[in-house]
Amino acid sequence: MTPRFHWFLPTTGDSRALIGGGHSVPAGVGRPGERPGTADRIRPPDIDYLAQIARSAEQLGFEAVLTPTGTWCEDAWLVTAALLRETSRLKFLVAFRPGFVSPTLAAQMAATYQRISGGRLLLNVVTGGESAEQRRFGDHLPHADRYARTGEFLSIVRGAWTGEPYDFKGEHYHVEGAVVPRPPDPLPEIYFGGSSPAAGPVAARHTDVYLTWGEPPDQVAEKIEWIRGLAAGHGRSPRFGIRLHTISRDTSEAAWAEARRLLDGIDPAHIDRAQEALAASDSVGQRRMRALHESYRAGDRAAGSERALEIHPNLWAGVGLVRGGAGTALVGSHAEVADRVEEYAALGIEEFILSGYPHLEEAYWFGEGVIPELSRRAAARAAATRRDGADWGNDR
Repeated sequence: MTPRFHWFLPTTGDSRALIGGGHSVPAGVGRPGERPGTADRIRPPDIDYLAQIARSAEQLGFEAVLTPTGTWCEDAWLVTAALLRETSRLKFLVAFRPGFVSPTLAAQMAATYQRISGGRLLLNVVTGGESAEQRRFGDHLPHADRYARTGEFLSIVRGAWTGEPYDFKGEHYHVEGAVVPRPPDPLPEIYFGGSSPAAGPVAARHTDVYLTWGEPPDQVAEKIEWIRGLAAGHGRSPRFGIRLHTISRDTSEAAWAEARRLLDGIDPAHIDRAQEALAASDSVGQRRMRALHESYRAGDRAAGSERALEIHPNLWAGVGLVRGGAGTALVGSHAEVADRVEEYAALGIEEFILSGYPHLEEAYWFGEGVIPELSRRAAARAAATRRDGADWGNDR
């Protein structure tokens, strides 16, 4: 199994710090454009900078870029459509919230996008775990009901994509004759994540790739087993992906020094405000992220060591101190990070959606360091297999 790597477009801005730019800064901690005293200069999410990241990701061998959704993000559909002419092969994993747009309209948008892009659309369905964020857009459904609505939404989208009029009547949607003028070819793959009991059945029935945030391997293995079991009941076998940050360097010491720099750039007051905001989340996945650095927040923080946040070899929970969503990073030498990629791949993770601060430079560190290392290992294994096969033939 050859891992597939994707990168990230920071459509809220970018920086060399964990505070002051980038995606999923909790409410009240900092907004794009602000510059706390410990943060470096903010890079605004203008189209030229995002195009630079997209072109670099394509050049470095990443298959796609995830474009987030949320209050402080530039619109993912519009930004990625603008970047189509800046790239030739790169796919765009467009995040969107199903409750904010008609499912029939979403099916039409996706079909159009797929045609004009030459088949480069992937869809990241974000049900929404933050009630305050949902209410900002006029959505007042409780957490579990949002997942039920997502299931109905995806049923209609897939029905409309068949090219035949599709009728559906459920608790949240009632459509008659939903259809698109021309079915997309290929069908955009649907990426979806969720750790709550309400999320599992939706993933089992509708998703092509189930996503998890970067938890330790034993926890990831449990999630994979959970979703596989549910999906088997529907005769389905989804793929699995993981969302992580990365700090990869020529040496382990250099990588951990960068983690140290990021940690030193955080005012403890920012951590307290961020954790207060994140504690109010009704997202099960967010609660699991917070639990990964609970002991550090409870007392180990006084030690001031970046390694106190290493929750598994080369898996660092420092990002989640001040950022919502994916809160862990792979930290180490290129070889060590490659080891961790192979460890997750052995569990069944086929796709890695990565990011780093800042996103342009970190794309090069991973793309020029870890991807070639993994390619060398794969080539060595293939050569060994051929050699063993030849030896077996000679033994006969």
